[in-house]
Amino acid sequence: MQTTNAIGWFDLYVDDLDRAVTFYETVFQQTLEPIGDPTGETIMRGFPASMQAYGAAGALVKAPHARPGVGGTLLYFSVQDCAVEQARVTTAGGTVVRPKFSIGEFGWVTLCMDTEGNMFGINSRE
Repeated sequence: MQTTNAIGWFDLYVDDLDRAVTFYETVFQQTLEPIGDPTGETIMRGFPASMQAYGAAGALVKAPHARPGVGGTLLYFSVQDCAVEQARVTTAGGTVVRPKFSIGEFGWVTLCMDTEGNMFGINSRE
C-alpha cells in the first residue's frame, strides 16, 4: 500500500480576496485560478498545482466560517531561492518578518506577513 504525504491540501483564509490574490500573484509570479465550491459557501483561488508532484496543493479562501491571522498553522511555499520572492513581499503590500536565514542542511527560510495578516514561510535549498 502506498502512503500519502501528511498534507494533501491547504486553505489560506483571507478577508479581501482580490487584495490577497494580487499579493500572492505578485510575490510568486504565478496566476491563481478560480476554483468552484460545491457548497456555495466560499470563494476560492487556487495556486498552480500538479497532483503528480511532491507536496500539497491549496487555495486562498474567503469563507464566513474562518478568518486569517497569526498564531496557528504556518505554511511554507517551496521556491528556488527564497531571496527572490522575499524581495517582492513589501512591494506587494506585505511585510518581511525575518529575512532569509539558514536552517542548516534543510536550506533557507524567509518568514513573511501577507496583506491579510497571515504569516507564511518561503523555503528554498539555495
